[in-house]
Amino acid sequence: MNNKTKTIQKTTESNGTERKSLQELTLKDNFMFGAVMLDPEICRETLERILGIKIFRVEVSREKSIVYNPEYKGVRLDIYAEDEKHTHYDVEMQALPHTSIEKRARYYHSQIDMELLLSGTLYSNLPDTYVIFICDFDPMNQGKYRYTQKKICEEIPELSMADGAHTIFLNTKGTNDDEVSPDLVRFLKYVGTPLSDSEKDFEDAFIQKLQSAVREIKASREMGARYMTFLELLNDEREAGRKEGMEAGRKEGQEEERKQIARNMLEQNMPVQDIMVCTGLTEEQIQNLKQNNV
Repeated sequence: MNNKTKTIQKTTESNGTERKSLQELTLKDNFMFGAVMLDPEICRETLERILGIKIFRVEVSREKSIVYNPEYKGVRLDIYAEDEKHTHYDVEMQALPHTSIEKRARYYHSQIDMELLLSGTLYSNLPDTYVIFICDFDPMNQGKYRYTQKKICEEIPELSMADGAHTIFLNTKGTNDDEVSPDLVRFLKYVGTPLSDSEKDFEDAFIQKLQSAVREIKASREMGARYMTFLELLNDEREAGRKEGMEAGRKEGQEEERKQIARNMLEQNMPVQDIMVCTGLTEEQIQNLKQNNV
C-alpha cells in the first residue's frame, strides 16, 4: 500500500474541574476515547461510521500515544492510521462548549498542511484533510447530529471551493434522526450516555465492541499507569499556565507603573530623553502617552 492516511486524536483539558478516576471515564472523556482508538479496527470502524465511507485498513502507532507537544498547545494523543487514499484526519472529542471551536478547526487544518509541506509534499499534491469534532453539545444550536462545513464562493453559493479541506462537527444531542444514518445516531447516543447508562444494550454490535474495549481499558494496569502519566502531564501544563499568567500580570503591572511615572514627568515638561532613561520606555511609547494625554 503506497499512500498513507494520518488520523490524529488530540487530548486537552479545557476546565479546572476535579479529575475523574479511570473507572469513572466514559467514551466522551478524551483519554478514554484516545485509548479506545488505539485499537486499529475500532479506529477504522469509527471513521467509517462518521464519514459513511469504506476504509480498508488502519494501522496505529502506539509509541506516540501520549505526548506533550507545545506546537499543538498541550497534551495530545496521536492515532496514526493508513489507508489507500492518502486522506488525513484530525479527530477531537469535545465534552464542553468552546467559544473558538471553528478557529481551532482552522488551526488544525493548517497544522496538518504544514506538516505535509515540511515533509516535502508539493502544494499541488496536498491531500484532502478532515477535521472532526465529536461534541457532547450542539455546537451550532440547530439540532443537527452532523454539521459539515466547506468553503463556497460568496458570489456563486452553489460553487464549492475544492481545496480539499473539510470540517465536521458532530453533536450527541441531535434530533434529526431521519437525516443521518441510524448507525451514526446510535454511535453518538452512546458517546453522550452518562456512566450510569453506559453499559445498557444499544442493540448495535459495534457499540458492544466499544463497551468491551472500555471495560478492558479500565481493567488494564498499563492503561491505569498511562492515565496517571496523562494526569501528571495535564497538571504540569496547568501549573505552567498559572505561572505564566502570574508573570504576565506582574510584567503588566510594572509596565503600567513605568507609564504612570512617564505621565508625571511629562506633566512637568521634562525632556523625552530623560523620561526614556528613567522609565525604560521607548521614545514612541512616550510620544503616544503625550499625544493621548493618558
